Amino acid sequence: MGVTEVFATDTLGQGALTGITVLDLGQAFMGPYCALLLQRLGADVIKVEPLKGEPYRRPTVRKGTEMMQFGLLNAGKRSVSLDLKNPEGRELFLRLAATADVVIQNFAPGTFDRLIGVDAVLDANPRLILASGSGYGSTGPYRSLRAMDLTVQAMSGVMATTGFPDGIPVRTGPSVVDFMGGAHLTAAVLAALVQRSVTGKGQHVEVALYDAILPSLASNIGGYLDNDGAIPERTGNRHGGLEVSPYNSYKTQDGWAAILCLHDRHWASLCRAMERPELIEDPAFKTGRARAASIDRVDAVVEAWTSTRTTDDVIMVLSDAGIACAPVKSLREVITDPQVAERGMLRYHSREDRDWWTLGSPLRLSDSPAPEESEVPRLGEHTAEVLAERLLLERSELEALDACGVTGTGTEVKDGYHGRSSLALVDTADS
Repeated sequence: MGVTEVFATDTLGQGALTGITVLDLGQAFMGPYCALLLQRLGADVIKVEPLKGEPYRRPTVRKGTEMMQFGLLNAGKRSVSLDLKNPEGRELFLRLAATADVVIQNFAPGTFDRLIGVDAVLDANPRLILASGSGYGSTGPYRSLRAMDLTVQAMSGVMATTGFPDGIPVRTGPSVVDFMGGAHLTAAVLAALVQRSVTGKGQHVEVALYDAILPSLASNIGGYLDNDGAIPERTGNRHGGLEVSPYNSYKTQDGWAAILCLHDRHWASLCRAMERPELIEDPAFKTGRARAASIDRVDAVVEAWTSTRTTDDVIMVLSDAGIACAPVKSLREVITDPQVAERGMLRYHSREDRDWWTLGSPLRLSDSPAPEESEVPRLGEHTAEVLAERLLLERSELEALDACGVTGTGTEVKDGYHGRSSLALVDTADS
């Protein structure tokens, strides 16, 4: 078989994964984000949820409405509500898996085996790619530990390296572990699909959050080892290995600007922009090693200049000089950022009774456009549709399954999102 056979139904202008069916058992962020990326590549993603929905469908504390995070990660998918703890529900899932290409799960350790079983799902469909996301993987002393983004940040050294030297360990603002894990799981699925086109066989692929986040600590680990542990683990906004200076956020008249000079020529350009050309040949600043040794003095010099100017002025002057820099933006500024709007990475949608947000995909293929973002599925909205379509069940069979609690049609959440977002009127809006 040729490697293109897995995408045999694809033609120019269609999604790269057109014809690929994914069953998404994912919960929270890691699994659902992997499935979202596949959906944005053209796959038909069927989200299989418990009868009460996955955890992120729960109401928010303040508004009492479905959490916006759920919509961001699940728009464009179809929702099937199925009780996997019921033997009939488990059998229905295995029958669905026999018609699918990929199954994604990131349950707590041991849960998938109790509900379905790795061997059972691969026996039902030898061509299936079973993608498992976990905290620490299926091997090693931590394999049975429950994991969330926070706990893996704590275990992996991310928290120890976040914050300032005299402060406490701090988690990163974004859920970097979960989304790094989801992106890696997507890569594993795509690789397995290509391999299947050669071998004709599916396989079980696994990504552990702990494994996925460790490479991101390369600067910190490298700096620590290069200095025999003599540098602090937490370096604030400075370079993780304290080997690049300037590399920090600097106060301006109206905010903050992030600035870094990776090479000596960048430092020379910065000196000229600050109208301090005498610093270019100053032995304390001339080389990268010298600047790293004089890191406090370098930061003081740079901030003495930035603090006399507005953020916009700093960015304009330094950008013109070819120096890497950026304003430190608030979330509200990012949500309304024209770059975000132009790239379609965050979009607001509105109807009379409902509003929701969708995420775009960072994966851009010139000949395979992402599908138009559709609505966030209501719980169980597509249960009958999917079971009739893929398993050829008759209406009477569907009604019987619903009546005995094996499946759910989601009528109890038919109103979906309630109320309006307080950030409804933004530049990215479309109706």
